[in-house]
This record gives sequence, C-alpha cells and structure tokens, in this order.
Amino acid sequence: MARSRPPLLAESRIALNVPPSTPTATSLLKELCTFTQEVGLCERPKLCQQRNIANIIRRIKLLAPLLEEIRDVRPSLPPTAIVALRELYISIQRVKVLFDECRETSRIWLIMENRSISVQFEELTQEIASALSSLPLDLLEISVEVKEQVELVRLQAKRSTPYIDPLEEKLRAEVLAMLGKFELKEVPSVVDMQNVFQKLLINSSEDCQREQNQLEEELGNQLTCSNISAVANLKSLISFVQYLKCVLYGVTVETRSGDSISEERSETGENGSDSIAPTNVPDEFKCPISLELMRDPVIIATGQTYDRISIQRWIDSGHSTCPKSGLNLSHLNLVRNYALKSLINRWCEEHKISHASSSKDRKKINAVDDLICTRAAMEATKLTVAFLVEKLESGSLEVQKQVVYELRLLAKSGMDNRRLIAEAGGIALLLPLLSSVDPKTQEDAVTALLNLSIYDSNKKIIMDLGALDAIVQVLLNCKSTEARENAAATIFSLSVVDEYKAIIGSRPEILEALVNLLRNGSSRGKKDACTAVFNLAVFHDNRARLVAAGAIPVLVNFLEDDFGELNDEVLGVLAILATVKEGLIAITETNALSLLINLLRMGSPKGKEHSVAVLLGLCRSGKNKNLVESLLRMPSIIPSLYALLTLGTPRARRKASSLLKLLHDSEPISAKAR
Repeated sequence: MARSRPPLLAESRIALNVPPSTPTATSLLKELCTFTQEVGLCERPKLCQQRNIANIIRRIKLLAPLLEEIRDVRPSLPPTAIVALRELYISIQRVKVLFDECRETSRIWLIMENRSISVQFEELTQEIASALSSLPLDLLEISVEVKEQVELVRLQAKRSTPYIDPLEEKLRAEVLAMLGKFELKEVPSVVDMQNVFQKLLINSSEDCQREQNQLEEELGNQLTCSNISAVANLKSLISFVQYLKCVLYGVTVETRSGDSISEERSETGENGSDSIAPTNVPDEFKCPISLELMRDPVIIATGQTYDRISIQRWIDSGHSTCPKSGLNLSHLNLVRNYALKSLINRWCEEHKISHASSSKDRKKINAVDDLICTRAAMEATKLTVAFLVEKLESGSLEVQKQVVYELRLLAKSGMDNRRLIAEAGGIALLLPLLSSVDPKTQEDAVTALLNLSIYDSNKKIIMDLGALDAIVQVLLNCKSTEARENAAATIFSLSVVDEYKAIIGSRPEILEALVNLLRNGSSRGKKDACTAVFNLAVFHDNRARLVAAGAIPVLVNFLEDDFGELNDEVLGVLAILATVKEGLIAITETNALSLLINLLRMGSPKGKEHSVAVLLGLCRSGKNKNLVESLLRMPSIIPSLYALLTLGTPRARRKASSLLKLLHDSEPISAKAR
C-alpha cells in the first residue's frame, strides 16, 4: 500500500531506525520482544485517537507469546522468517513513533488532523497484517495455541478499517466554526470558547502557553516540509490560542524565566541564543557534525543521532552515507529522537540555558511565515493586541508587568504582530516602563521594543516618540544584564537607518556605554555591543567619536585574549576606524601589530582581509616611521601576503598587493641586491 503524506506526519517525520538487512535471529528477536513490551507500556495521549491506539496496542501485545516462544525454542530461523520479523519490527517501530507524535504534538492540531492520523493508524495496522502473512508459521515449530492467536491477530488487522471518532470530529467542527467567525470579524462567545478549551483539556494559562509552543514547533516543521496549507492553518490556530489565553485566563503574573525566550535577534545581527562553551555540554548532547548542543536531535537510517540542521545540510550536499560510521544510508528519512530531546531540554533547564532554534533557521522560518497570513489569524491577533494594549493602559502595575511580558512574546516573531502592536499604540505605552523600578519589567519592555524595532516603520515611531533617551538609561543603569544587552541591540536595530546613525553617534554617553559593554559585558552583550559599534562606525563622522570613547584599546584586547568567535567582527571595526587619523594613532599606541601579523597568517579569510587593511592603513599613514621596518623584520609577513595574493578574498588580494609594493619600495637597497 502506498503511503500518503498527510499534513501532520509526512513520511520523513515517521521514518525509523531500520535494523540491518541481515540481522541474526537472536538479536532480532531480542529487539522485537523488548520493543513490543515498550509499545505496551507507552504513555497514552490524553486526547485523540484513544480507540485506534488501544486497538493497535492490543494486537501488538497479543504477538508477545509468539516472539517469546520463537526466542526460547528456535536457535536459528529460516531466511523468510527473518525477513518477515524484520518487517514486523519496522512496523511496530512506526507505531511507537506515531504514539510519540500524538503525545508530544499540540492537542488542537491533533484534532484538526484527526482524519489523516486515523488513516495512518490503519496503514500501520495493515503493515502488521502484511508482515504476519509473510511469516512462515509452519516452519517455526510453535504451539497450536500461539499459531491460532497469531492467525486471529492477522485476520483482525487485515479486516480493520479506519476509525474516526465522532466526538473528535465534532470537536474539530467546533474549532473550525470559531476560526470561521474570526474570518468574518466576529468574536465567538466566551462560553463557547471556554467549552472548546475544556474539551481540549486546556484549562489554564500555562496549558495555553504550552499549546502555543507546540503549535509553533509544528509550524517550523511544516515550513521545513513546505506544506503551505498546513502553515496557514497553524498560523490561524496560534493566533486563536493567543487570543483565548488572554480572554479566558486574563493577564496574571506568572513565575517565568527569561531563559526560555529566544528573541528575533537574528534579524538585528545577533543570533538570539547564548553561546554555550562546548566543554560544558555533555558529549552525548553534541551533534557529531557541528560538535554543538543539538537543538532538534534526529535519528538516521544507521541509528546515529545528529542535529536536524547539520545532517540535513549533509544530505542536501549530495552525501548518502552516515558521517560518523561511513555506512551507506538505506533511506534518507529523519526521525525525531524524543527521548534525547527530552534529556537535552531538562539539562538546559537545570543549567538555565536557552534552547532555541538557531538564528539562521528561525530567520528562514519567519521569512516564509510572514508571506503566509490567513484572515482568521490576522483578526485574532488584532483582538489579542487590542486586549493587551487596553490592559497596559489601564491595568494595575502587576497587570502591566505581565502585559509587557505578553507583548514581548507576541512581538517575538511575525512582522504582522509588530505592525499591529504599533498601530494599536503599544510603543508609546511601553516607553514609561523603561524606567520602571522593577528590573524584570524594564527587561521585558526594552526587549519588546527591540523586537518591535525589527519592523522598519516602527523605527521611526520609536525615534519620533523620543525613546532613545529611555533606551540609553537602560543601557547605562539597568540592573538586568539581559536588559542592557537588549538595549544595545535596540540601538543597533535603530542605527540601520542612516539618519539615526548620526543622531545616535552624536551622543557621547551612548558610545561610551557601548564600549563599556564591549569591555565588561557577557558573551552575548559583547556581541551586541560590537555589532552596534560596527554599524555606527559605518557613518564617517562617528569614527573619531568612537575612538574618543576608547573603543580601540578594548577592541585590541579582544584580539589579545583570543576571543575567537568575535575576531572577524572586531577586526572589521578596527579596519573601519583605521580609515581616520585618530584611529590610526590609537592603534599604534597598542600592541596591535604583532596580533595583526599573527591573524594575517592564522585568521579566517575575512579576518585576514581586515588585518591586511589595517596594516596597509598604518603603513600609509607615516605616523610611525619605524612601523615599516618592524614589518620587514617579521619573517612571516611576506609569505603571508603572497599567500593572500592567491588565496585571499578579492579585497584582501588588492590590499596585499598594495602592502607588498609599499614594503618593497621601503626595503633597503642592500637587501634588494641580495
């Protein structure tokens, strides 16, 4: 039977770890017995597919006596039996994966995909029947009772038909009816919405947030699969849940951790997640390809686990082997490793580490996501924004505190969300909270502004409202490290506009605060500050101002401390500042020369390009007459420059050629003669 590709579980998401094509009888039976027991003990989903799950578990459990008897009385098996048992193993593993999906996926999405999931359970039942039909029972020397039981299971499975629960279908119709009302700009009654959520077992704000998170994860999966229809439906459901969370459960202060939030920093030049030192991550949690913490661990055909992003990139580049074992892949499907993902999530929570998707993937998802918007999603989001903004304007301090947090989450992704919040007047109401005495409120307010500033039209609103002063005060004085970092990122986001580069750069206290964050901030804070400084330095008049603010010694210290992940960015800033005389003088007063020479030899292609640009600027300036002689005495300089002529970037080749000519012209005549 050809497998369908329903929206919830595409084939690539229900793939499995296929056993070897020639397993030993002992190993195969051992795995089958263990796996059959695991399926019987699987935690059942609290909603949806109860009857289908019960039926298929009952049939699998009835096979246990067969497997145990074969294992106990047959030291070897005929080849036909091994092939049939191997197919049975694959089918049972598919069942377990489908169970996991039903347990981990959003409940409202399970209801929406109720029919297609029922069909998948039926397909798996037929796969089990087919495997049992191929099993040569007469050759296995099993008891008559077991043989009759297996035959009964086979006949029942073969005769089964898809079961679609009428109650679940009724609930699905109710959800669709509410989405239809949103499309017509009608607001469903609170009583009706509450009844639907109670049937979905969503009974608190925490349940709503968990449901929303699961829907967003599913949205990312469907975007990866380019399932546009499912993406549109998921966007509507996410907006629907957001609105109902606010209306049904109000805005209440909850215990929460900022570590769970991944801001859309990728679009403002930062990756939005804390750097995790590889030595701090358990080896079993690292992807064998990237050697970084796995965000979405998946299993490939050989049984090895990789991060989805890394292995997909490996496969997309044309490879058909396992990177770790070198074995050929019998298929290219990927299976989510739920057990490992759960362990990684628990470890991240214990160590207060953000476990978000990478910035590049989030940015890609948002770019596609923003192109797809349903009327129901738009209207539900408008209602949510209106509700939150009204509470922000008239609510108590405690209510305002939580509203800011909700707006931060809402502005986290989606240009439409950012636009609607601004149109509702949310930006003006956020500004007073930047000076709140509560550090967490300050943090949420400035982070909400950061996310809102990603939408270009909002940059003008923020600046016209005079928000820069308040943002600077957060950068200078807020007790929250994350708030100061996000204030720096907001300044960078605003400085994308050339007009604002000049305005921001004319404020010495802003430049000094950024340099201080570059000097004393956390890893992410230093990245935010470096990115902001780079962007401000693009405006010519800001370069001398940054030098006056003390940027040069701090940047050179980065190179001296071997802060590798920022070297290219730091060198980029130095290359820009070296275009003004104040910058050149400041660089010569540091120990930058030997560091630049070393990076010219050992740095990245971009780092070498910036290094040679700085060296050329220093030599041309003539401020230090001994500089050229010092370079000529360094044995690695000439070979490094010649290497750039052939292997460097186009800009690096031009700079290297100019520097070589300058050095040659300055070389003593006696040296040339030799």
